[in-house]
Parts: sequence; structure tokens; C-alpha cells
Amino acid sequence: MEKTPAGRDWRFNVGYLLFALIAILILHRMWDIHQQTEVILYSEFANLLREDKVSEVVVGDQAVRATLKEPTPDGRKQVLAVRVEPNFAQELEAAKVKYSGQIEHTWISTLLIWMVPIAIFYFFWSLITQRMSQGLGSIMSVGQSKAKVFVEKDIKIGFADVAGVDEAKEELQEIVAFLRDPTTHGRLGARIPKGILLVGPPGTGKTLLARAVAGEAGVPFFSITGSEFVEMFVGVGAARVRDLFAQARANTPCIIFIDELDALGRARGISGLSGGHDEKEQTLNQLLSELDGFDPTIGVVLLAATNRPEVLDPALLRAGRFDRQVSVDRPDKNGRVAILNVHLKKIKLAENVDPAQISALTPGFTGADLANLVNEAAMLATRRQASSVSLDDFTAAVERVVAGPEKRKRLLNPRERQIVAYHEMGHAIVAMALPDTDPIKKVSIIPRGMGALGYTMQMPTEDRYLMTRTELLNRMTVLLGGRAAEMAVFREATTGAADDLQRATEMARAIVTRYGMEPEIGQASFVAERPRYLDLPGLGPFQSEASDETNAKIDAAIRKLVDQAFDRATAILQNCARVHKDSAQRLLDKETFGEDDLAPIRAAVTQCVAGPSKTTAGAGAETS
Repeated sequence: MEKTPAGRDWRFNVGYLLFALIAILILHRMWDIHQQTEVILYSEFANLLREDKVSEVVVGDQAVRATLKEPTPDGRKQVLAVRVEPNFAQELEAAKVKYSGQIEHTWISTLLIWMVPIAIFYFFWSLITQRMSQGLGSIMSVGQSKAKVFVEKDIKIGFADVAGVDEAKEELQEIVAFLRDPTTHGRLGARIPKGILLVGPPGTGKTLLARAVAGEAGVPFFSITGSEFVEMFVGVGAARVRDLFAQARANTPCIIFIDELDALGRARGISGLSGGHDEKEQTLNQLLSELDGFDPTIGVVLLAATNRPEVLDPALLRAGRFDRQVSVDRPDKNGRVAILNVHLKKIKLAENVDPAQISALTPGFTGADLANLVNEAAMLATRRQASSVSLDDFTAAVERVVAGPEKRKRLLNPRERQIVAYHEMGHAIVAMALPDTDPIKKVSIIPRGMGALGYTMQMPTEDRYLMTRTELLNRMTVLLGGRAAEMAVFREATTGAADDLQRATEMARAIVTRYGMEPEIGQASFVAERPRYLDLPGLGPFQSEASDETNAKIDAAIRKLVDQAFDRATAILQNCARVHKDSAQRLLDKETFGEDDLAPIRAAVTQCVAGPSKTTAGAGAETS
């Protein structure tokens, strides 16, 4: 249960505007009436009646308002006089004295006259200030921490709910043991690490692991993101850091969790702002000071998560601050099975569905990807009104996640469909011709996603972590099989191979400049270090650190590798021209080939290729 309310957005209320307009109109009317009305004695009012200067009279219980036929010298047309008893007024007239009435007020009426308006204005003023303080935050509490506090009974997540990261869980087990029993854990003089940094790609379960640690230990859990420390006011971030650690010391033992630490702990000076007075730098300095100042034996453990450890300030990562880094990487095949077992319990699954089969379809998927995949499969099964979720639903969900949803209403003209069919079968036949390649699972010419007019899906049979030069060249050859098919059949290139060319060129560039696999260039790397866990599109272009002469050699070597892969794909398609033509024509009629349809094509390709070198193509789904 959150103890501190989340920030509320302040929105302008039309009621405030209407109230202000009505009040202004009433005050304006009262002012006009006051300016046009003159208060006179009742005897003067009687004289005006006798002199026939009154055109209209409004008689009230306490006063008489008269409208004059002609305005007074100061421009007023109305007069107001307090009434006097008529009989008594006649006696006063006979005595020729000036007389006037007076309204007697009791103390109750006087109190009401003063207190009621004050109470009304106080009510509206309190309402307005309360709304504004909820949205904008009061000045006195601007430095208070926005951390969401979860007590023991609110955290119902344990290590049993976290799968696929067994090594990371083992690293965090001793944190749980220390928080449960600090005395026994520290009997030999060991101390718990002050800070533990969880690093890994997005979606691998870093935040879930942190909450599982708190759930297993049964201690309060302070959760906050790095961006919540920094505001527009100078010094607020540092004040919130101090307040967060003060709250943690008052609730020991506990866990502080800072998500997206890179928003707060970015290396000083990396943003381009000079000097040490930047608000983020002040906040970072305060965090460093707090890490140095608190005693780990009191039971406060600091956990943080980031997917960009390369941009963190080195002072954060030194010993004595974040003592330990725990890698939370993408799960392997067995890890994916364990994650799927957790999520498959939430849906109605068909009896013949094996999680290992789904795991084989999802190499490279993170825990978040697998959770989304299970949900997509359940939605597809619901859409077709099935009683349970089958393996075909998971296969369709993988295609939807990888290539995008089908666009059956996107109509292509006959020539475009023919080009796409030959293009995709070019990928498939080249992959089948190279021995020990990952099997082709599906070929389709149904448009998908934003721009894919068809796709060829290859799925690896096992997880791979290393690749040889030959395997990379085979992957390039498969990528260029579509362009080679276009040139071989139609004698003209199309724009459909743009993505294939880009990926093949990037792979060739990596062979030459990153992996040092090109003999003409040598065993050297010519690129700057890239982020370890984020595949940022802006970092794709080559950033050379070589001389102009070496760059020219690099460009020539890249072009040579791409040309060799293209020539190799062309040669394979020329040897299998009949198989290529027949399979493309059948694909035009059927639109999609599954594994059963691809089996006879694979046998025909094996016969038409004469003794290819045994190599293994890279994993992945080729989409064009």
C-alpha cells in the first residue's frame, strides 16, 4: 500500500471562472447602484413629494427608494430614505423639524452580517488553495521524497515468481539472508554490500527481482525512479535524496530501490553543461555523500537498476558504493521455459502444448516479451472463439510480434506479388542450399506491419553466443538471396531489398571493423565501444577511428564481402532455377508455406546443388 499519494495533475476548473465572473458582476452592479443612489433624510423625501419632483416610489419594509423626474446636480436619479411611521411623520412635519428613520440592529443580526460572508469566502478560498496544492505541491513539501513505500504485507512477489534468471537470484539470496537475520549473517565480520546494481537489457526483470528481494525479506520497500529526484527548482533533488535516506533509516531494516539510475547517475559533464552547479550534478553528489555516510550494518540496502551502465558516473561504481553488479541477461532456452511456465498458468492452455516448443520459437525474447507473447496468443485464441490456446496460436503470436500483424486488405498488383514471391523464395532456397543452416519455418507473401510485403522465417535450433566468419558470410548470403532472385528473374532490382541490403552491409562492416576477421585489414578494431544492452538506432552508422587511407581499404573490403555474398546467392539460384520458379508459382497460389510445404522444396534444392561447402547460416527471420 502506498503511503505517499501519487502526484495529481492540476486542471483548470470552469467552475472557478464562472464563480469569479458572477462575483464580479454582482460587485459591479452594487457599485453602479451606489453611484446612482443618494441617501437622504425622510423629511427631505417628504419635501420632494410635495414639490412634485418624484416620478416613482418603491416602498419597502425598512426604506423607501424614489426615482426623481430630473437628476440632481451631481447626476443621480434615485434617492433612498429610511421609513418613519406615517402618523409620527405628520407630527414632525407640523413641528417643522428634520427627521429620518434608523434601522436598529441586534447583535445577532450584526454577527450574521459579518460572519456569513467571511465564512463563504473562506470556504471557496480553502477549496481553491487545496486544489492548487494537490496539483502543484506545497512549497514546504517540495523537498520531500516521492518514493512509494510498500510495507511487508503489500509485497506478494517472491523468488518463485521470478524465473529465467537463476544466477541473479543466487546473487541476491544473501541480501535476503542478511535482512532476515543480520546477526547470524555478520558473525564472521562480513558486511552486506552498500549498493547492488542490476544491469541488463530492457524487459529482463530487474524491477521484478528487486521487489522479489523485498518480498522474500519481508521488509519495507522504498521504490522511486531516478527522474523523480530532479525538478525545476534548484536543490530539490538533493533535498529529496536526503529525505529518502532519512525515511529509510527510520524504517530499518528496509530496501531502497532506484529504477532507471542512469537518469540520476549520468557521468558528470556528459550533458555538455559546464561547471558543477547543474541540478543533476548536485543530486548525484548528494547521493554519493549518502552512500558514504550510512552504515550497512543498520539494515538499509540500496538496489538500483539500469540498462545503460556505460553512462554512469565512475564514482557511483567504485568499491564502497555500488559494491556489486548483478547481470540480468536475456534468458536462454531453459530460462524461457521457466518463464513461460509462470505465465502459462494464467491462461487456459491446450493439453498438447509443450513450453519447450514455444521456447524454441522465441530465441532472444526477454521475460517481458514472453509475457506479451502469452497474452497475444490468448487474444488470438479468443478472437477465433477457441476453448483453449493451442501451439498454432503461439506461432501466430510470434509472427505478429516479430513481423507485425497481417495486412490482408493491402492489395498488390499481380507483378508486385510475383516479385515478392520470387524474392522470398530466393531467401528460402539460398538458406536451404547452405548445409547446417537453421531450418526455414515459414514463407509468406502476405503483407505484414508497416512495410513488409512478405517474409521468410528462420528459427535456430539452439541458442548461439559465438559465430565464425564463415557463419557470418552465410548469413549475408541468405540476406542477399532476395535481391539475387530479383536480378536473376526480372533483370532489375526493386526497393523491396532495402532492409536486406542494410543488414548485410552492417554485418560486413562488423566483420571488417569490429571483429577483425578480414585479412586485408588485419586484427584490429576501428569502432568506438557501443552500449552493451541498448540497440539504439542512432548508433548504427559506422564511426571510424582510422585514417583516411585505412577507411578507403575498409570500404573496399566491405564492398568485396557484399559482392561475394551476392555472387554466391546468384550462383545457388541459377543452379536451382527450376525449383525456384516452381516454388514461387505455387507460393503465389497458396500465399503461405509451412514446414510441410517446405519439405519437398528442401529435398529438391539438395539435389540441384552440387557439393556445397558445409557452413551454417546465421539465425534470425529475414523480412523484406
